[in-house]
Amino acid sequence: MIAVTTMEANDLLLLQEDILNAAGMDRNSLRESLRAALFWLGDRAQVQDEAEPVEKRHHQLSWKGAIKGEYSAALRKWHFFCPVWHTGQAVKAFTLGYQALGEPGLLKNARAGADFIHANSIDGELPDEKIILAYEDFDDKLNTPAVLECLDGLRCLYECQGKPEDKLLLLDAARWVLRHAWRPGQGLFQDFYDPVKKKFISHKNNRGYGRPLFDDGIFLTAFRLSGQRQFRDAFYETAERLLNDEKPAGNWIKYPPCHEGRGLIHPRHAYWWGFPMFMAYRDSGDERYLNCALRACRWYVSAQRRDGGMFRGTYEDFTTESFGHATSGIAAAMSMFLEAIHTTGSQEFVPPLAKALAFCAKMQFSKVSDDNLQGAILEKILPPDGTDRSPYYIRALGSIFYAQAAAKILALENGEKLV
Repeated sequence: MIAVTTMEANDLLLLQEDILNAAGMDRNSLRESLRAALFWLGDRAQVQDEAEPVEKRHHQLSWKGAIKGEYSAALRKWHFFCPVWHTGQAVKAFTLGYQALGEPGLLKNARAGADFIHANSIDGELPDEKIILAYEDFDDKLNTPAVLECLDGLRCLYECQGKPEDKLLLLDAARWVLRHAWRPGQGLFQDFYDPVKKKFISHKNNRGYGRPLFDDGIFLTAFRLSGQRQFRDAFYETAERLLNDEKPAGNWIKYPPCHEGRGLIHPRHAYWWGFPMFMAYRDSGDERYLNCALRACRWYVSAQRRDGGMFRGTYEDFTTESFGHATSGIAAAMSMFLEAIHTTGSQEFVPPLAKALAFCAKMQFSKVSDDNLQGAILEKILPPDGTDRSPYYIRALGSIFYAQAAAKILALENGEKLV
């Protein structure tokens, strides 16, 4: 979707020039890099046939259109991790890529991914509910944030294609989460659901009471698409919980997958719960939300290394481990930096955005002997294991979040803000 921005079309073009000049890139190199990343996602990482011989440990009903989440260069082997939400985010990347590049094949990839999500949805307890079988930590237990994180791809594709079934599934799935996982008055959602026993379970990752799930601001989106106020109420109750529990500035270390005892912060935590604060500010005009979103952006600036990347092992004091990059984390931050620029008009986040863009582009495979790597964004270098095998590890998320941000930057030349 093309959204409102405080900046004029000519200003957007100048902004793109500033970003690309600082990154040492031009429009053509950005365009080709985006195209290569999306080709890898669609041609290499996306399941083309139901019988494709890859590891399938999650209890999905169908696999065609799914994104194979991870690839070991050493073993030349794919496997799945969180297939539903990874695919949902890929649908968003394909759709934004189509809007930026104008290549119809990308919409076919997006449609295949959305069809995978549809094929893995079952009826809920009531006629206007759908349960999306979004497995993550368990092979047979649903993960509530994994449900939420697949839905914005449906929103993006619906706004591009206008197919009512995508909007309907988004709303029915959001309605099921709100009715069954939501804890009114607490700003929390239960995490893990057993679809066989039809109940939520306790787990060390949710401390038995849940988390303030704000991912993609999907309940505000559901309100916008339906007009049903309960979605908006839950969105703002969660936002207030996050404002109260923010620690350190711009992040939420007390909630998994962060580890408060070790001081360890997950690389995409500030993105999932910080980015929707921009949405809250735009909807309400309350500057508390804008200030929180900007603090989340500044957390990424502090976590960003001098070459533009970041590490999965980032601690509260911004020290890091030596191995295990998180390119997907800084790629997600690119969208936050760009949103901050759109919202405030400030140039504060142009330098870190340009550094992140240059870093991600350098992490892209372009001259390979293994075709499964062509166009992929390297996620991390694994720690030494005593052997001489390749330490390169690929996660589809690196390419997904890079493609989302790169498409948004590329669209600036047309005076457009993509969301």
